[in-house]
Amino acid sequence: LAQAVFLRQPQSPPASSFSAAMAAGCMGSRLRALMQKECVALPGAFNGLVGRLVAEHGFKGTYLSGAALTASMGLPDIGIASVDVFSAKIREIVAVSNLPMIADADTGFGEAEMVRKTVEDYAAAGAAGLHIEDQVFPKRCGHLDGKTLVEINTFADKVERARQASERCSGGQFIICARTDAAGVPSEGFDRAVQRATEYVAAGADMIFPEGLHSKEEFARFAEEMRKLKGPAPNGGPFMLANMTEFGKTPYLTVDEFSKLGYHCVIFPVTTLRSAMQPVQEVLTLLKNEGTVEPFLNRMYSRKELYNTLQYTPGVEWTYPSQTNKD
Repeated sequence: LAQAVFLRQPQSPPASSFSAAMAAGCMGSRLRALMQKECVALPGAFNGLVGRLVAEHGFKGTYLSGAALTASMGLPDIGIASVDVFSAKIREIVAVSNLPMIADADTGFGEAEMVRKTVEDYAAAGAAGLHIEDQVFPKRCGHLDGKTLVEINTFADKVERARQASERCSGGQFIICARTDAAGVPSEGFDRAVQRATEYVAAGADMIFPEGLHSKEEFARFAEEMRKLKGPAPNGGPFMLANMTEFGKTPYLTVDEFSKLGYHCVIFPVTTLRSAMQPVQEVLTLLKNEGTVEPFLNRMYSRKELYNTLQYTPGVEWTYPSQTNKD
């Protein structure tokens, strides 16, 4: 018997995908507008509950760290979590926090084709923007030694593809941030990092993330070099992102200090995860040794506090997503 061949007609994306992309453009616009006025603190949120707490404490944006996300999964930060895992987590956090988010996209999850898909997926999930980095895969945490970088032209091509995808899915409002790790690579160095960042801006980056800088002077010099370029930042050049991670190569600086050095947002990528995990260690030790957690109760997040954060009253209908930030 002859087999019938059925050709599927191309289908238009569902209306929800358009609304999601429009929302991403809106989130990108919101964060851009904030950065025109102030240096925005972006505490890391590794799940929806932490995203709610970030909003509850009055922060105007948040950040999804690949290191925090993978650590919460019991995995190292070497780029093995998929774009689908990241996108699902973005959606989870943004839906309940209603905060603009910059999200880590590691090395872009592949070459040009995957970079485009990553932008589209992150935009549809509700992120305001993403950053990709110029390391060779498998990548390492930016504050570790032994990193290897791809060629400038190779990464600039990725940035260009990301820019094209942003234009397509958000009218260009979805933020494309290019991270360079060159300053911490002995064969590259600070001047080479500036050269790389300059090429990435020319390729279409809205924002530059110089990773692993060692001093206030380096942060100031880098921002000064970037202001010589064309870009959307208030005083010229691209928006500038600073990474205030703990236990790294960067000295501990305040958001105000970064602002004065020429930065428009500061991420605190793993702060909330690290701060949460130490008490978990302590309560588990107590439970193992004593067989009870009663001495720890005054350090716990109470049922009442949890319900308040979730905006939940038992016996009263709860309406999803009941966003914490009402702006």
